[in-house]
Amino acid sequence: MTTPGTEYCATLVVRDAVSKVDALAIIALALDRGVSDARGVHPYIALDGGARLEIEIPKFGEPPPLALDVYSPLSHEHAAMSALVVLGALETATAWTVKPDFVL
Repeated sequence: MTTPGTEYCATLVVRDAVSKVDALAIIALALDRGVSDARGVHPYIALDGGARLEIEIPKFGEPPPLALDVYSPLSHEHAAMSALVVLGALETATAWTVKPDFVL
C-alpha cells in the first residue's frame, strides 16, 4: 500500500562532465519534452504516468558524476521503467556514459 505523498526514486548516473542547465536542455531535447520550472530552484522534466526527472549536481568543485533522479508517485518499478526510457533516449541522442544505479 502506498502512503499518500510517497515518491519512489530510480537514479541514472552520467559519468560525463556537463552542467545542470546543459544537461536539462539535452535531456529535454532527447525526450522531446519541455523543462518545467526552468527558472526555479528545482527544474524538472515531466515524464509519462506522473513521473519526473530532476538533476542532482555534484557539490562545488567535485567532478562528475551527475545524478538523474527519476521520481514516481506510483511505485519503484514505475520509476525504474521511466528511468530506463530516459536511458534509451540518451543512448540514442548523446555520447554520454549513463548507467542505472538501481536494480529491477
